[in-house]
Amino acid sequence: MFYYFLYPLAKYHTVFNVFQYITFRTIYAAVTALSLSFVMGPYLIERLRAINVGEVVRTDGPPNHFSKQGTPTMGGAIIILVVIISVLLWGNLSNAYVWLMAFVTAGMGTIGFLDDYSKVVRKKKGGMRARTKFVAQICVASGAALFLYYSRFDTAVTMPFFKNVIVDLRILYVPFVVLVIVGASNAVNLTDGLDGLAIGPMAISSATYMLLAYLAGNVKIADYLHIMYVAKAGELAVFAGAMVGASLGFLWFNAYPAQVFMGDVGSLSLGGALGTLAVITKHEVLLVLIGGIFVVEALSVIFQVGSFKLTGKRVFAMAPIHHHYELKGWPEPKIIVRFWIIAIILALVAISTLKIR
Repeated sequence: MFYYFLYPLAKYHTVFNVFQYITFRTIYAAVTALSLSFVMGPYLIERLRAINVGEVVRTDGPPNHFSKQGTPTMGGAIIILVVIISVLLWGNLSNAYVWLMAFVTAGMGTIGFLDDYSKVVRKKKGGMRARTKFVAQICVASGAALFLYYSRFDTAVTMPFFKNVIVDLRILYVPFVVLVIVGASNAVNLTDGLDGLAIGPMAISSATYMLLAYLAGNVKIADYLHIMYVAKAGELAVFAGAMVGASLGFLWFNAYPAQVFMGDVGSLSLGGALGTLAVITKHEVLLVLIGGIFVVEALSVIFQVGSFKLTGKRVFAMAPIHHHYELKGWPEPKIIVRFWIIAIILALVAISTLKIR
């Protein structure tokens, strides 16, 4: 919005030139999202507490989690709200990729909201049926994948660390995109089990893709780094910046001991947005490294379930893997901070792949 109303004023005064720059708008999208989170967060938490929208703790989970019963949940709604507001204020709304990001974020958020509502309001054990939720996620991701495919989006996939390894998936790119978006959405959802555990790595991953979006959208830098150039993808740095600001703002209230949980409405939407960022910036495979914490959390569940069904034995004391360390006696804050440290290291390694090719 500011881009349309203030940048044209540059012909009257050069100070308004700053509104054309993606870097400037990215910074202030992040600041706006952070500020809105601080302003709206306490009100939302009180409203959730007033209507008794509290967390339902698993009876088979770690014993120390029973104290969290009743903590306000569905706080992820504020993340979606402040991200969308910030992007509307600072983004270039003529960019189709911005609207595609908004579509996936809102779509996955709606699925998460319905799941949360079913669990905490209607008191339905387990919430939405797993199959129904999965099919709904596939529908949202398929919409994004088909839009890109029929917009003649490049269907080639590059590999980190290898300059000349490029695989053109063609029509198979559609299911590949669905896999990336749905996989990321569910992986973040599985990670959201401790106070601040998911939102910390989300801020780090979003900041990394904020950089990658800017680089991929700049034809000179992309050519210099030998990465795929994606016209107009640079504008997604503004969206990613808003995600960073919103994540940090939510972390203020979600840090141990949490005043509010994001719920599926937050984790599914943020994961879907992260996966979509990876696709549009043409760093889909690199998401495995950037979102390594989320990947390991998801794999721990897959291995646990697979092992138990095949052999009757469990790989971990409990899955996802953060619960394994809890049952091993690690204090919750130690698990959280160590996972954050690992997320930072993985992000730095991922950025280094831009030169290690």
